[in-house]
Amino acid sequence: MDSMLDDTGKLVLRLALGILILLHGIDKILGGIGGIESMVVDAGLPAFVAWGVYIGEVLAPVLVILGLYSRIGAVLIAINMVVAIALAHAHELTDLTTHGGWALELQGMFLFAAVALALTGPGRYSVNRS
Repeated sequence: MDSMLDDTGKLVLRLALGILILLHGIDKILGGIGGIESMVVDAGLPAFVAWGVYIGEVLAPVLVILGLYSRIGAVLIAINMVVAIALAHAHELTDLTTHGGWALELQGMFLFAAVALALTGPGRYSVNRS
């Protein structure tokens, strides 16, 4: 019974993380990555690095949702979130909202959920157990 609950919890984690990140990726597909390219270039990196957002916000979440090489997908999402925080939110790292929450709570939740999934694996309800 505990194993079934653990696997169900991992499924919920995979679906929540994967779907929510994928929605960001769909926005990038529909709206383009011009803003991200600007941030990347302003940071001194080549513009093509911005295309990595499609790996971190489209490919990786699909892997996570399916449970197909989920650990790899989760690591890619975590890397994507670290880059996003560094490029777009570094100035907010120590900020709190007017309600006392961390200004980066959404980004932090995505990052640490991805790390948790990378450490625990996808569970039984997945295409593979990697």
